[in-house]
Amino acid sequence: MTDYQRIPLRARKHIGLVAHDGRKQDLLEWVRFNKGTLAEHVLYATGTTGALIHKETGLDVIRLKSGPFGGDQQMGALIAEGEIDVLIFFWDPLEPKPHDPDVKALLRIAVLYNIPSASNRSTADFLISSPLFTEPYERLIPDYRKRIKRPEFIQRALQETEPRERGESTEEEGTLSREEAENT
Repeated sequence: MTDYQRIPLRARKHIGLVAHDGRKQDLLEWVRFNKGTLAEHVLYATGTTGALIHKETGLDVIRLKSGPFGGDQQMGALIAEGEIDVLIFFWDPLEPKPHDPDVKALLRIAVLYNIPSASNRSTADFLISSPLFTEPYERLIPDYRKRIKRPEFIQRALQETEPRERGESTEEEGTLSREEAENT
């Protein structure tokens, strides 16, 4: 039996929008068609895609860097931090990109954190038309830590820090949880 971490998704979703150059027009058409629904949510996009969406639709978009300049990595970080709930990424299967490793990493993070994602218009249509799109939802993330084989001394160190990660106190001195560090 797999242990899961339960992560609530808010009703007002935070949506990541990404499109390669050869797919930007497809994404723009999809955004235009779904403008009314998307206006009810918080939109994030990589650089050029975000600028085009705002210019063409007037929708507010939180813009990240352009994909090749770190935008895909920024989007992945936002997913890992729980800021992005849904990823719409129209990537071009016929055009290799110099930042392909970043693209693969973004797709991997979306799967790892079990966020709904679409890489084409049909899947995006199914996602946005789902009743779950506008309701709170609890996603389950498998506990992958049990699948990672590490040396014994690292396993012990991780077990000692796990209570702190869950917000519990430990007798360990000299390290702070992220929350504690932000509040100091």
